[in-house]
Amino acid sequence: MKVEDILRKKGTRIGMVRINETVTTALRLMKAENTGALVVKDVCRTEGNTVVGVISERDVVRALVDRGPGILDQPVSALMTRDPYCCNPSDTVRHVLSLMDQHGIRHVPVLEGSTLVGVVSVRDLIRRQLDELQADGAPAVAPAAENWDFPVVANQ
Repeated sequence: MKVEDILRKKGTRIGMVRINETVTTALRLMKAENTGALVVKDVCRTEGNTVVGVISERDVVRALVDRGPGILDQPVSALMTRDPYCCNPSDTVRHVLSLMDQHGIRHVPVLEGSTLVGVVSVRDLIRRQLDELQADGAPAVAPAAENWDFPVVANQ
């Protein structure tokens, strides 16, 4: 399976933020787009085709812990991952999974040449895998166990 197959099913809507926007603005956009990361674009008139970075929820949480709430008013450029790992539509899903695993990332911009055409996330890959399992006859949801055996934890 190829990245282009995932984009075809998912669509090519891309969550983006300009490099000079605040981290708070980026978080609001993530919430509105229901995504865990945004592609960061430059401020020139390329309308987002120039990928300069990625900012994720994880980047923000780590910065909050390390630097405190003041980072929310800083520009996205202060936290983003510059020169992110990217893939192209003809890459295999296996290749993208390897990138994610090797580099500890969950979102990979998809470039066709130098043009941004989409983003693939771990969630997209999980959905695609579930679709394939269902197509192979696996149930959508596994039946629940009747008797759960939970460990008992004593109060300390």
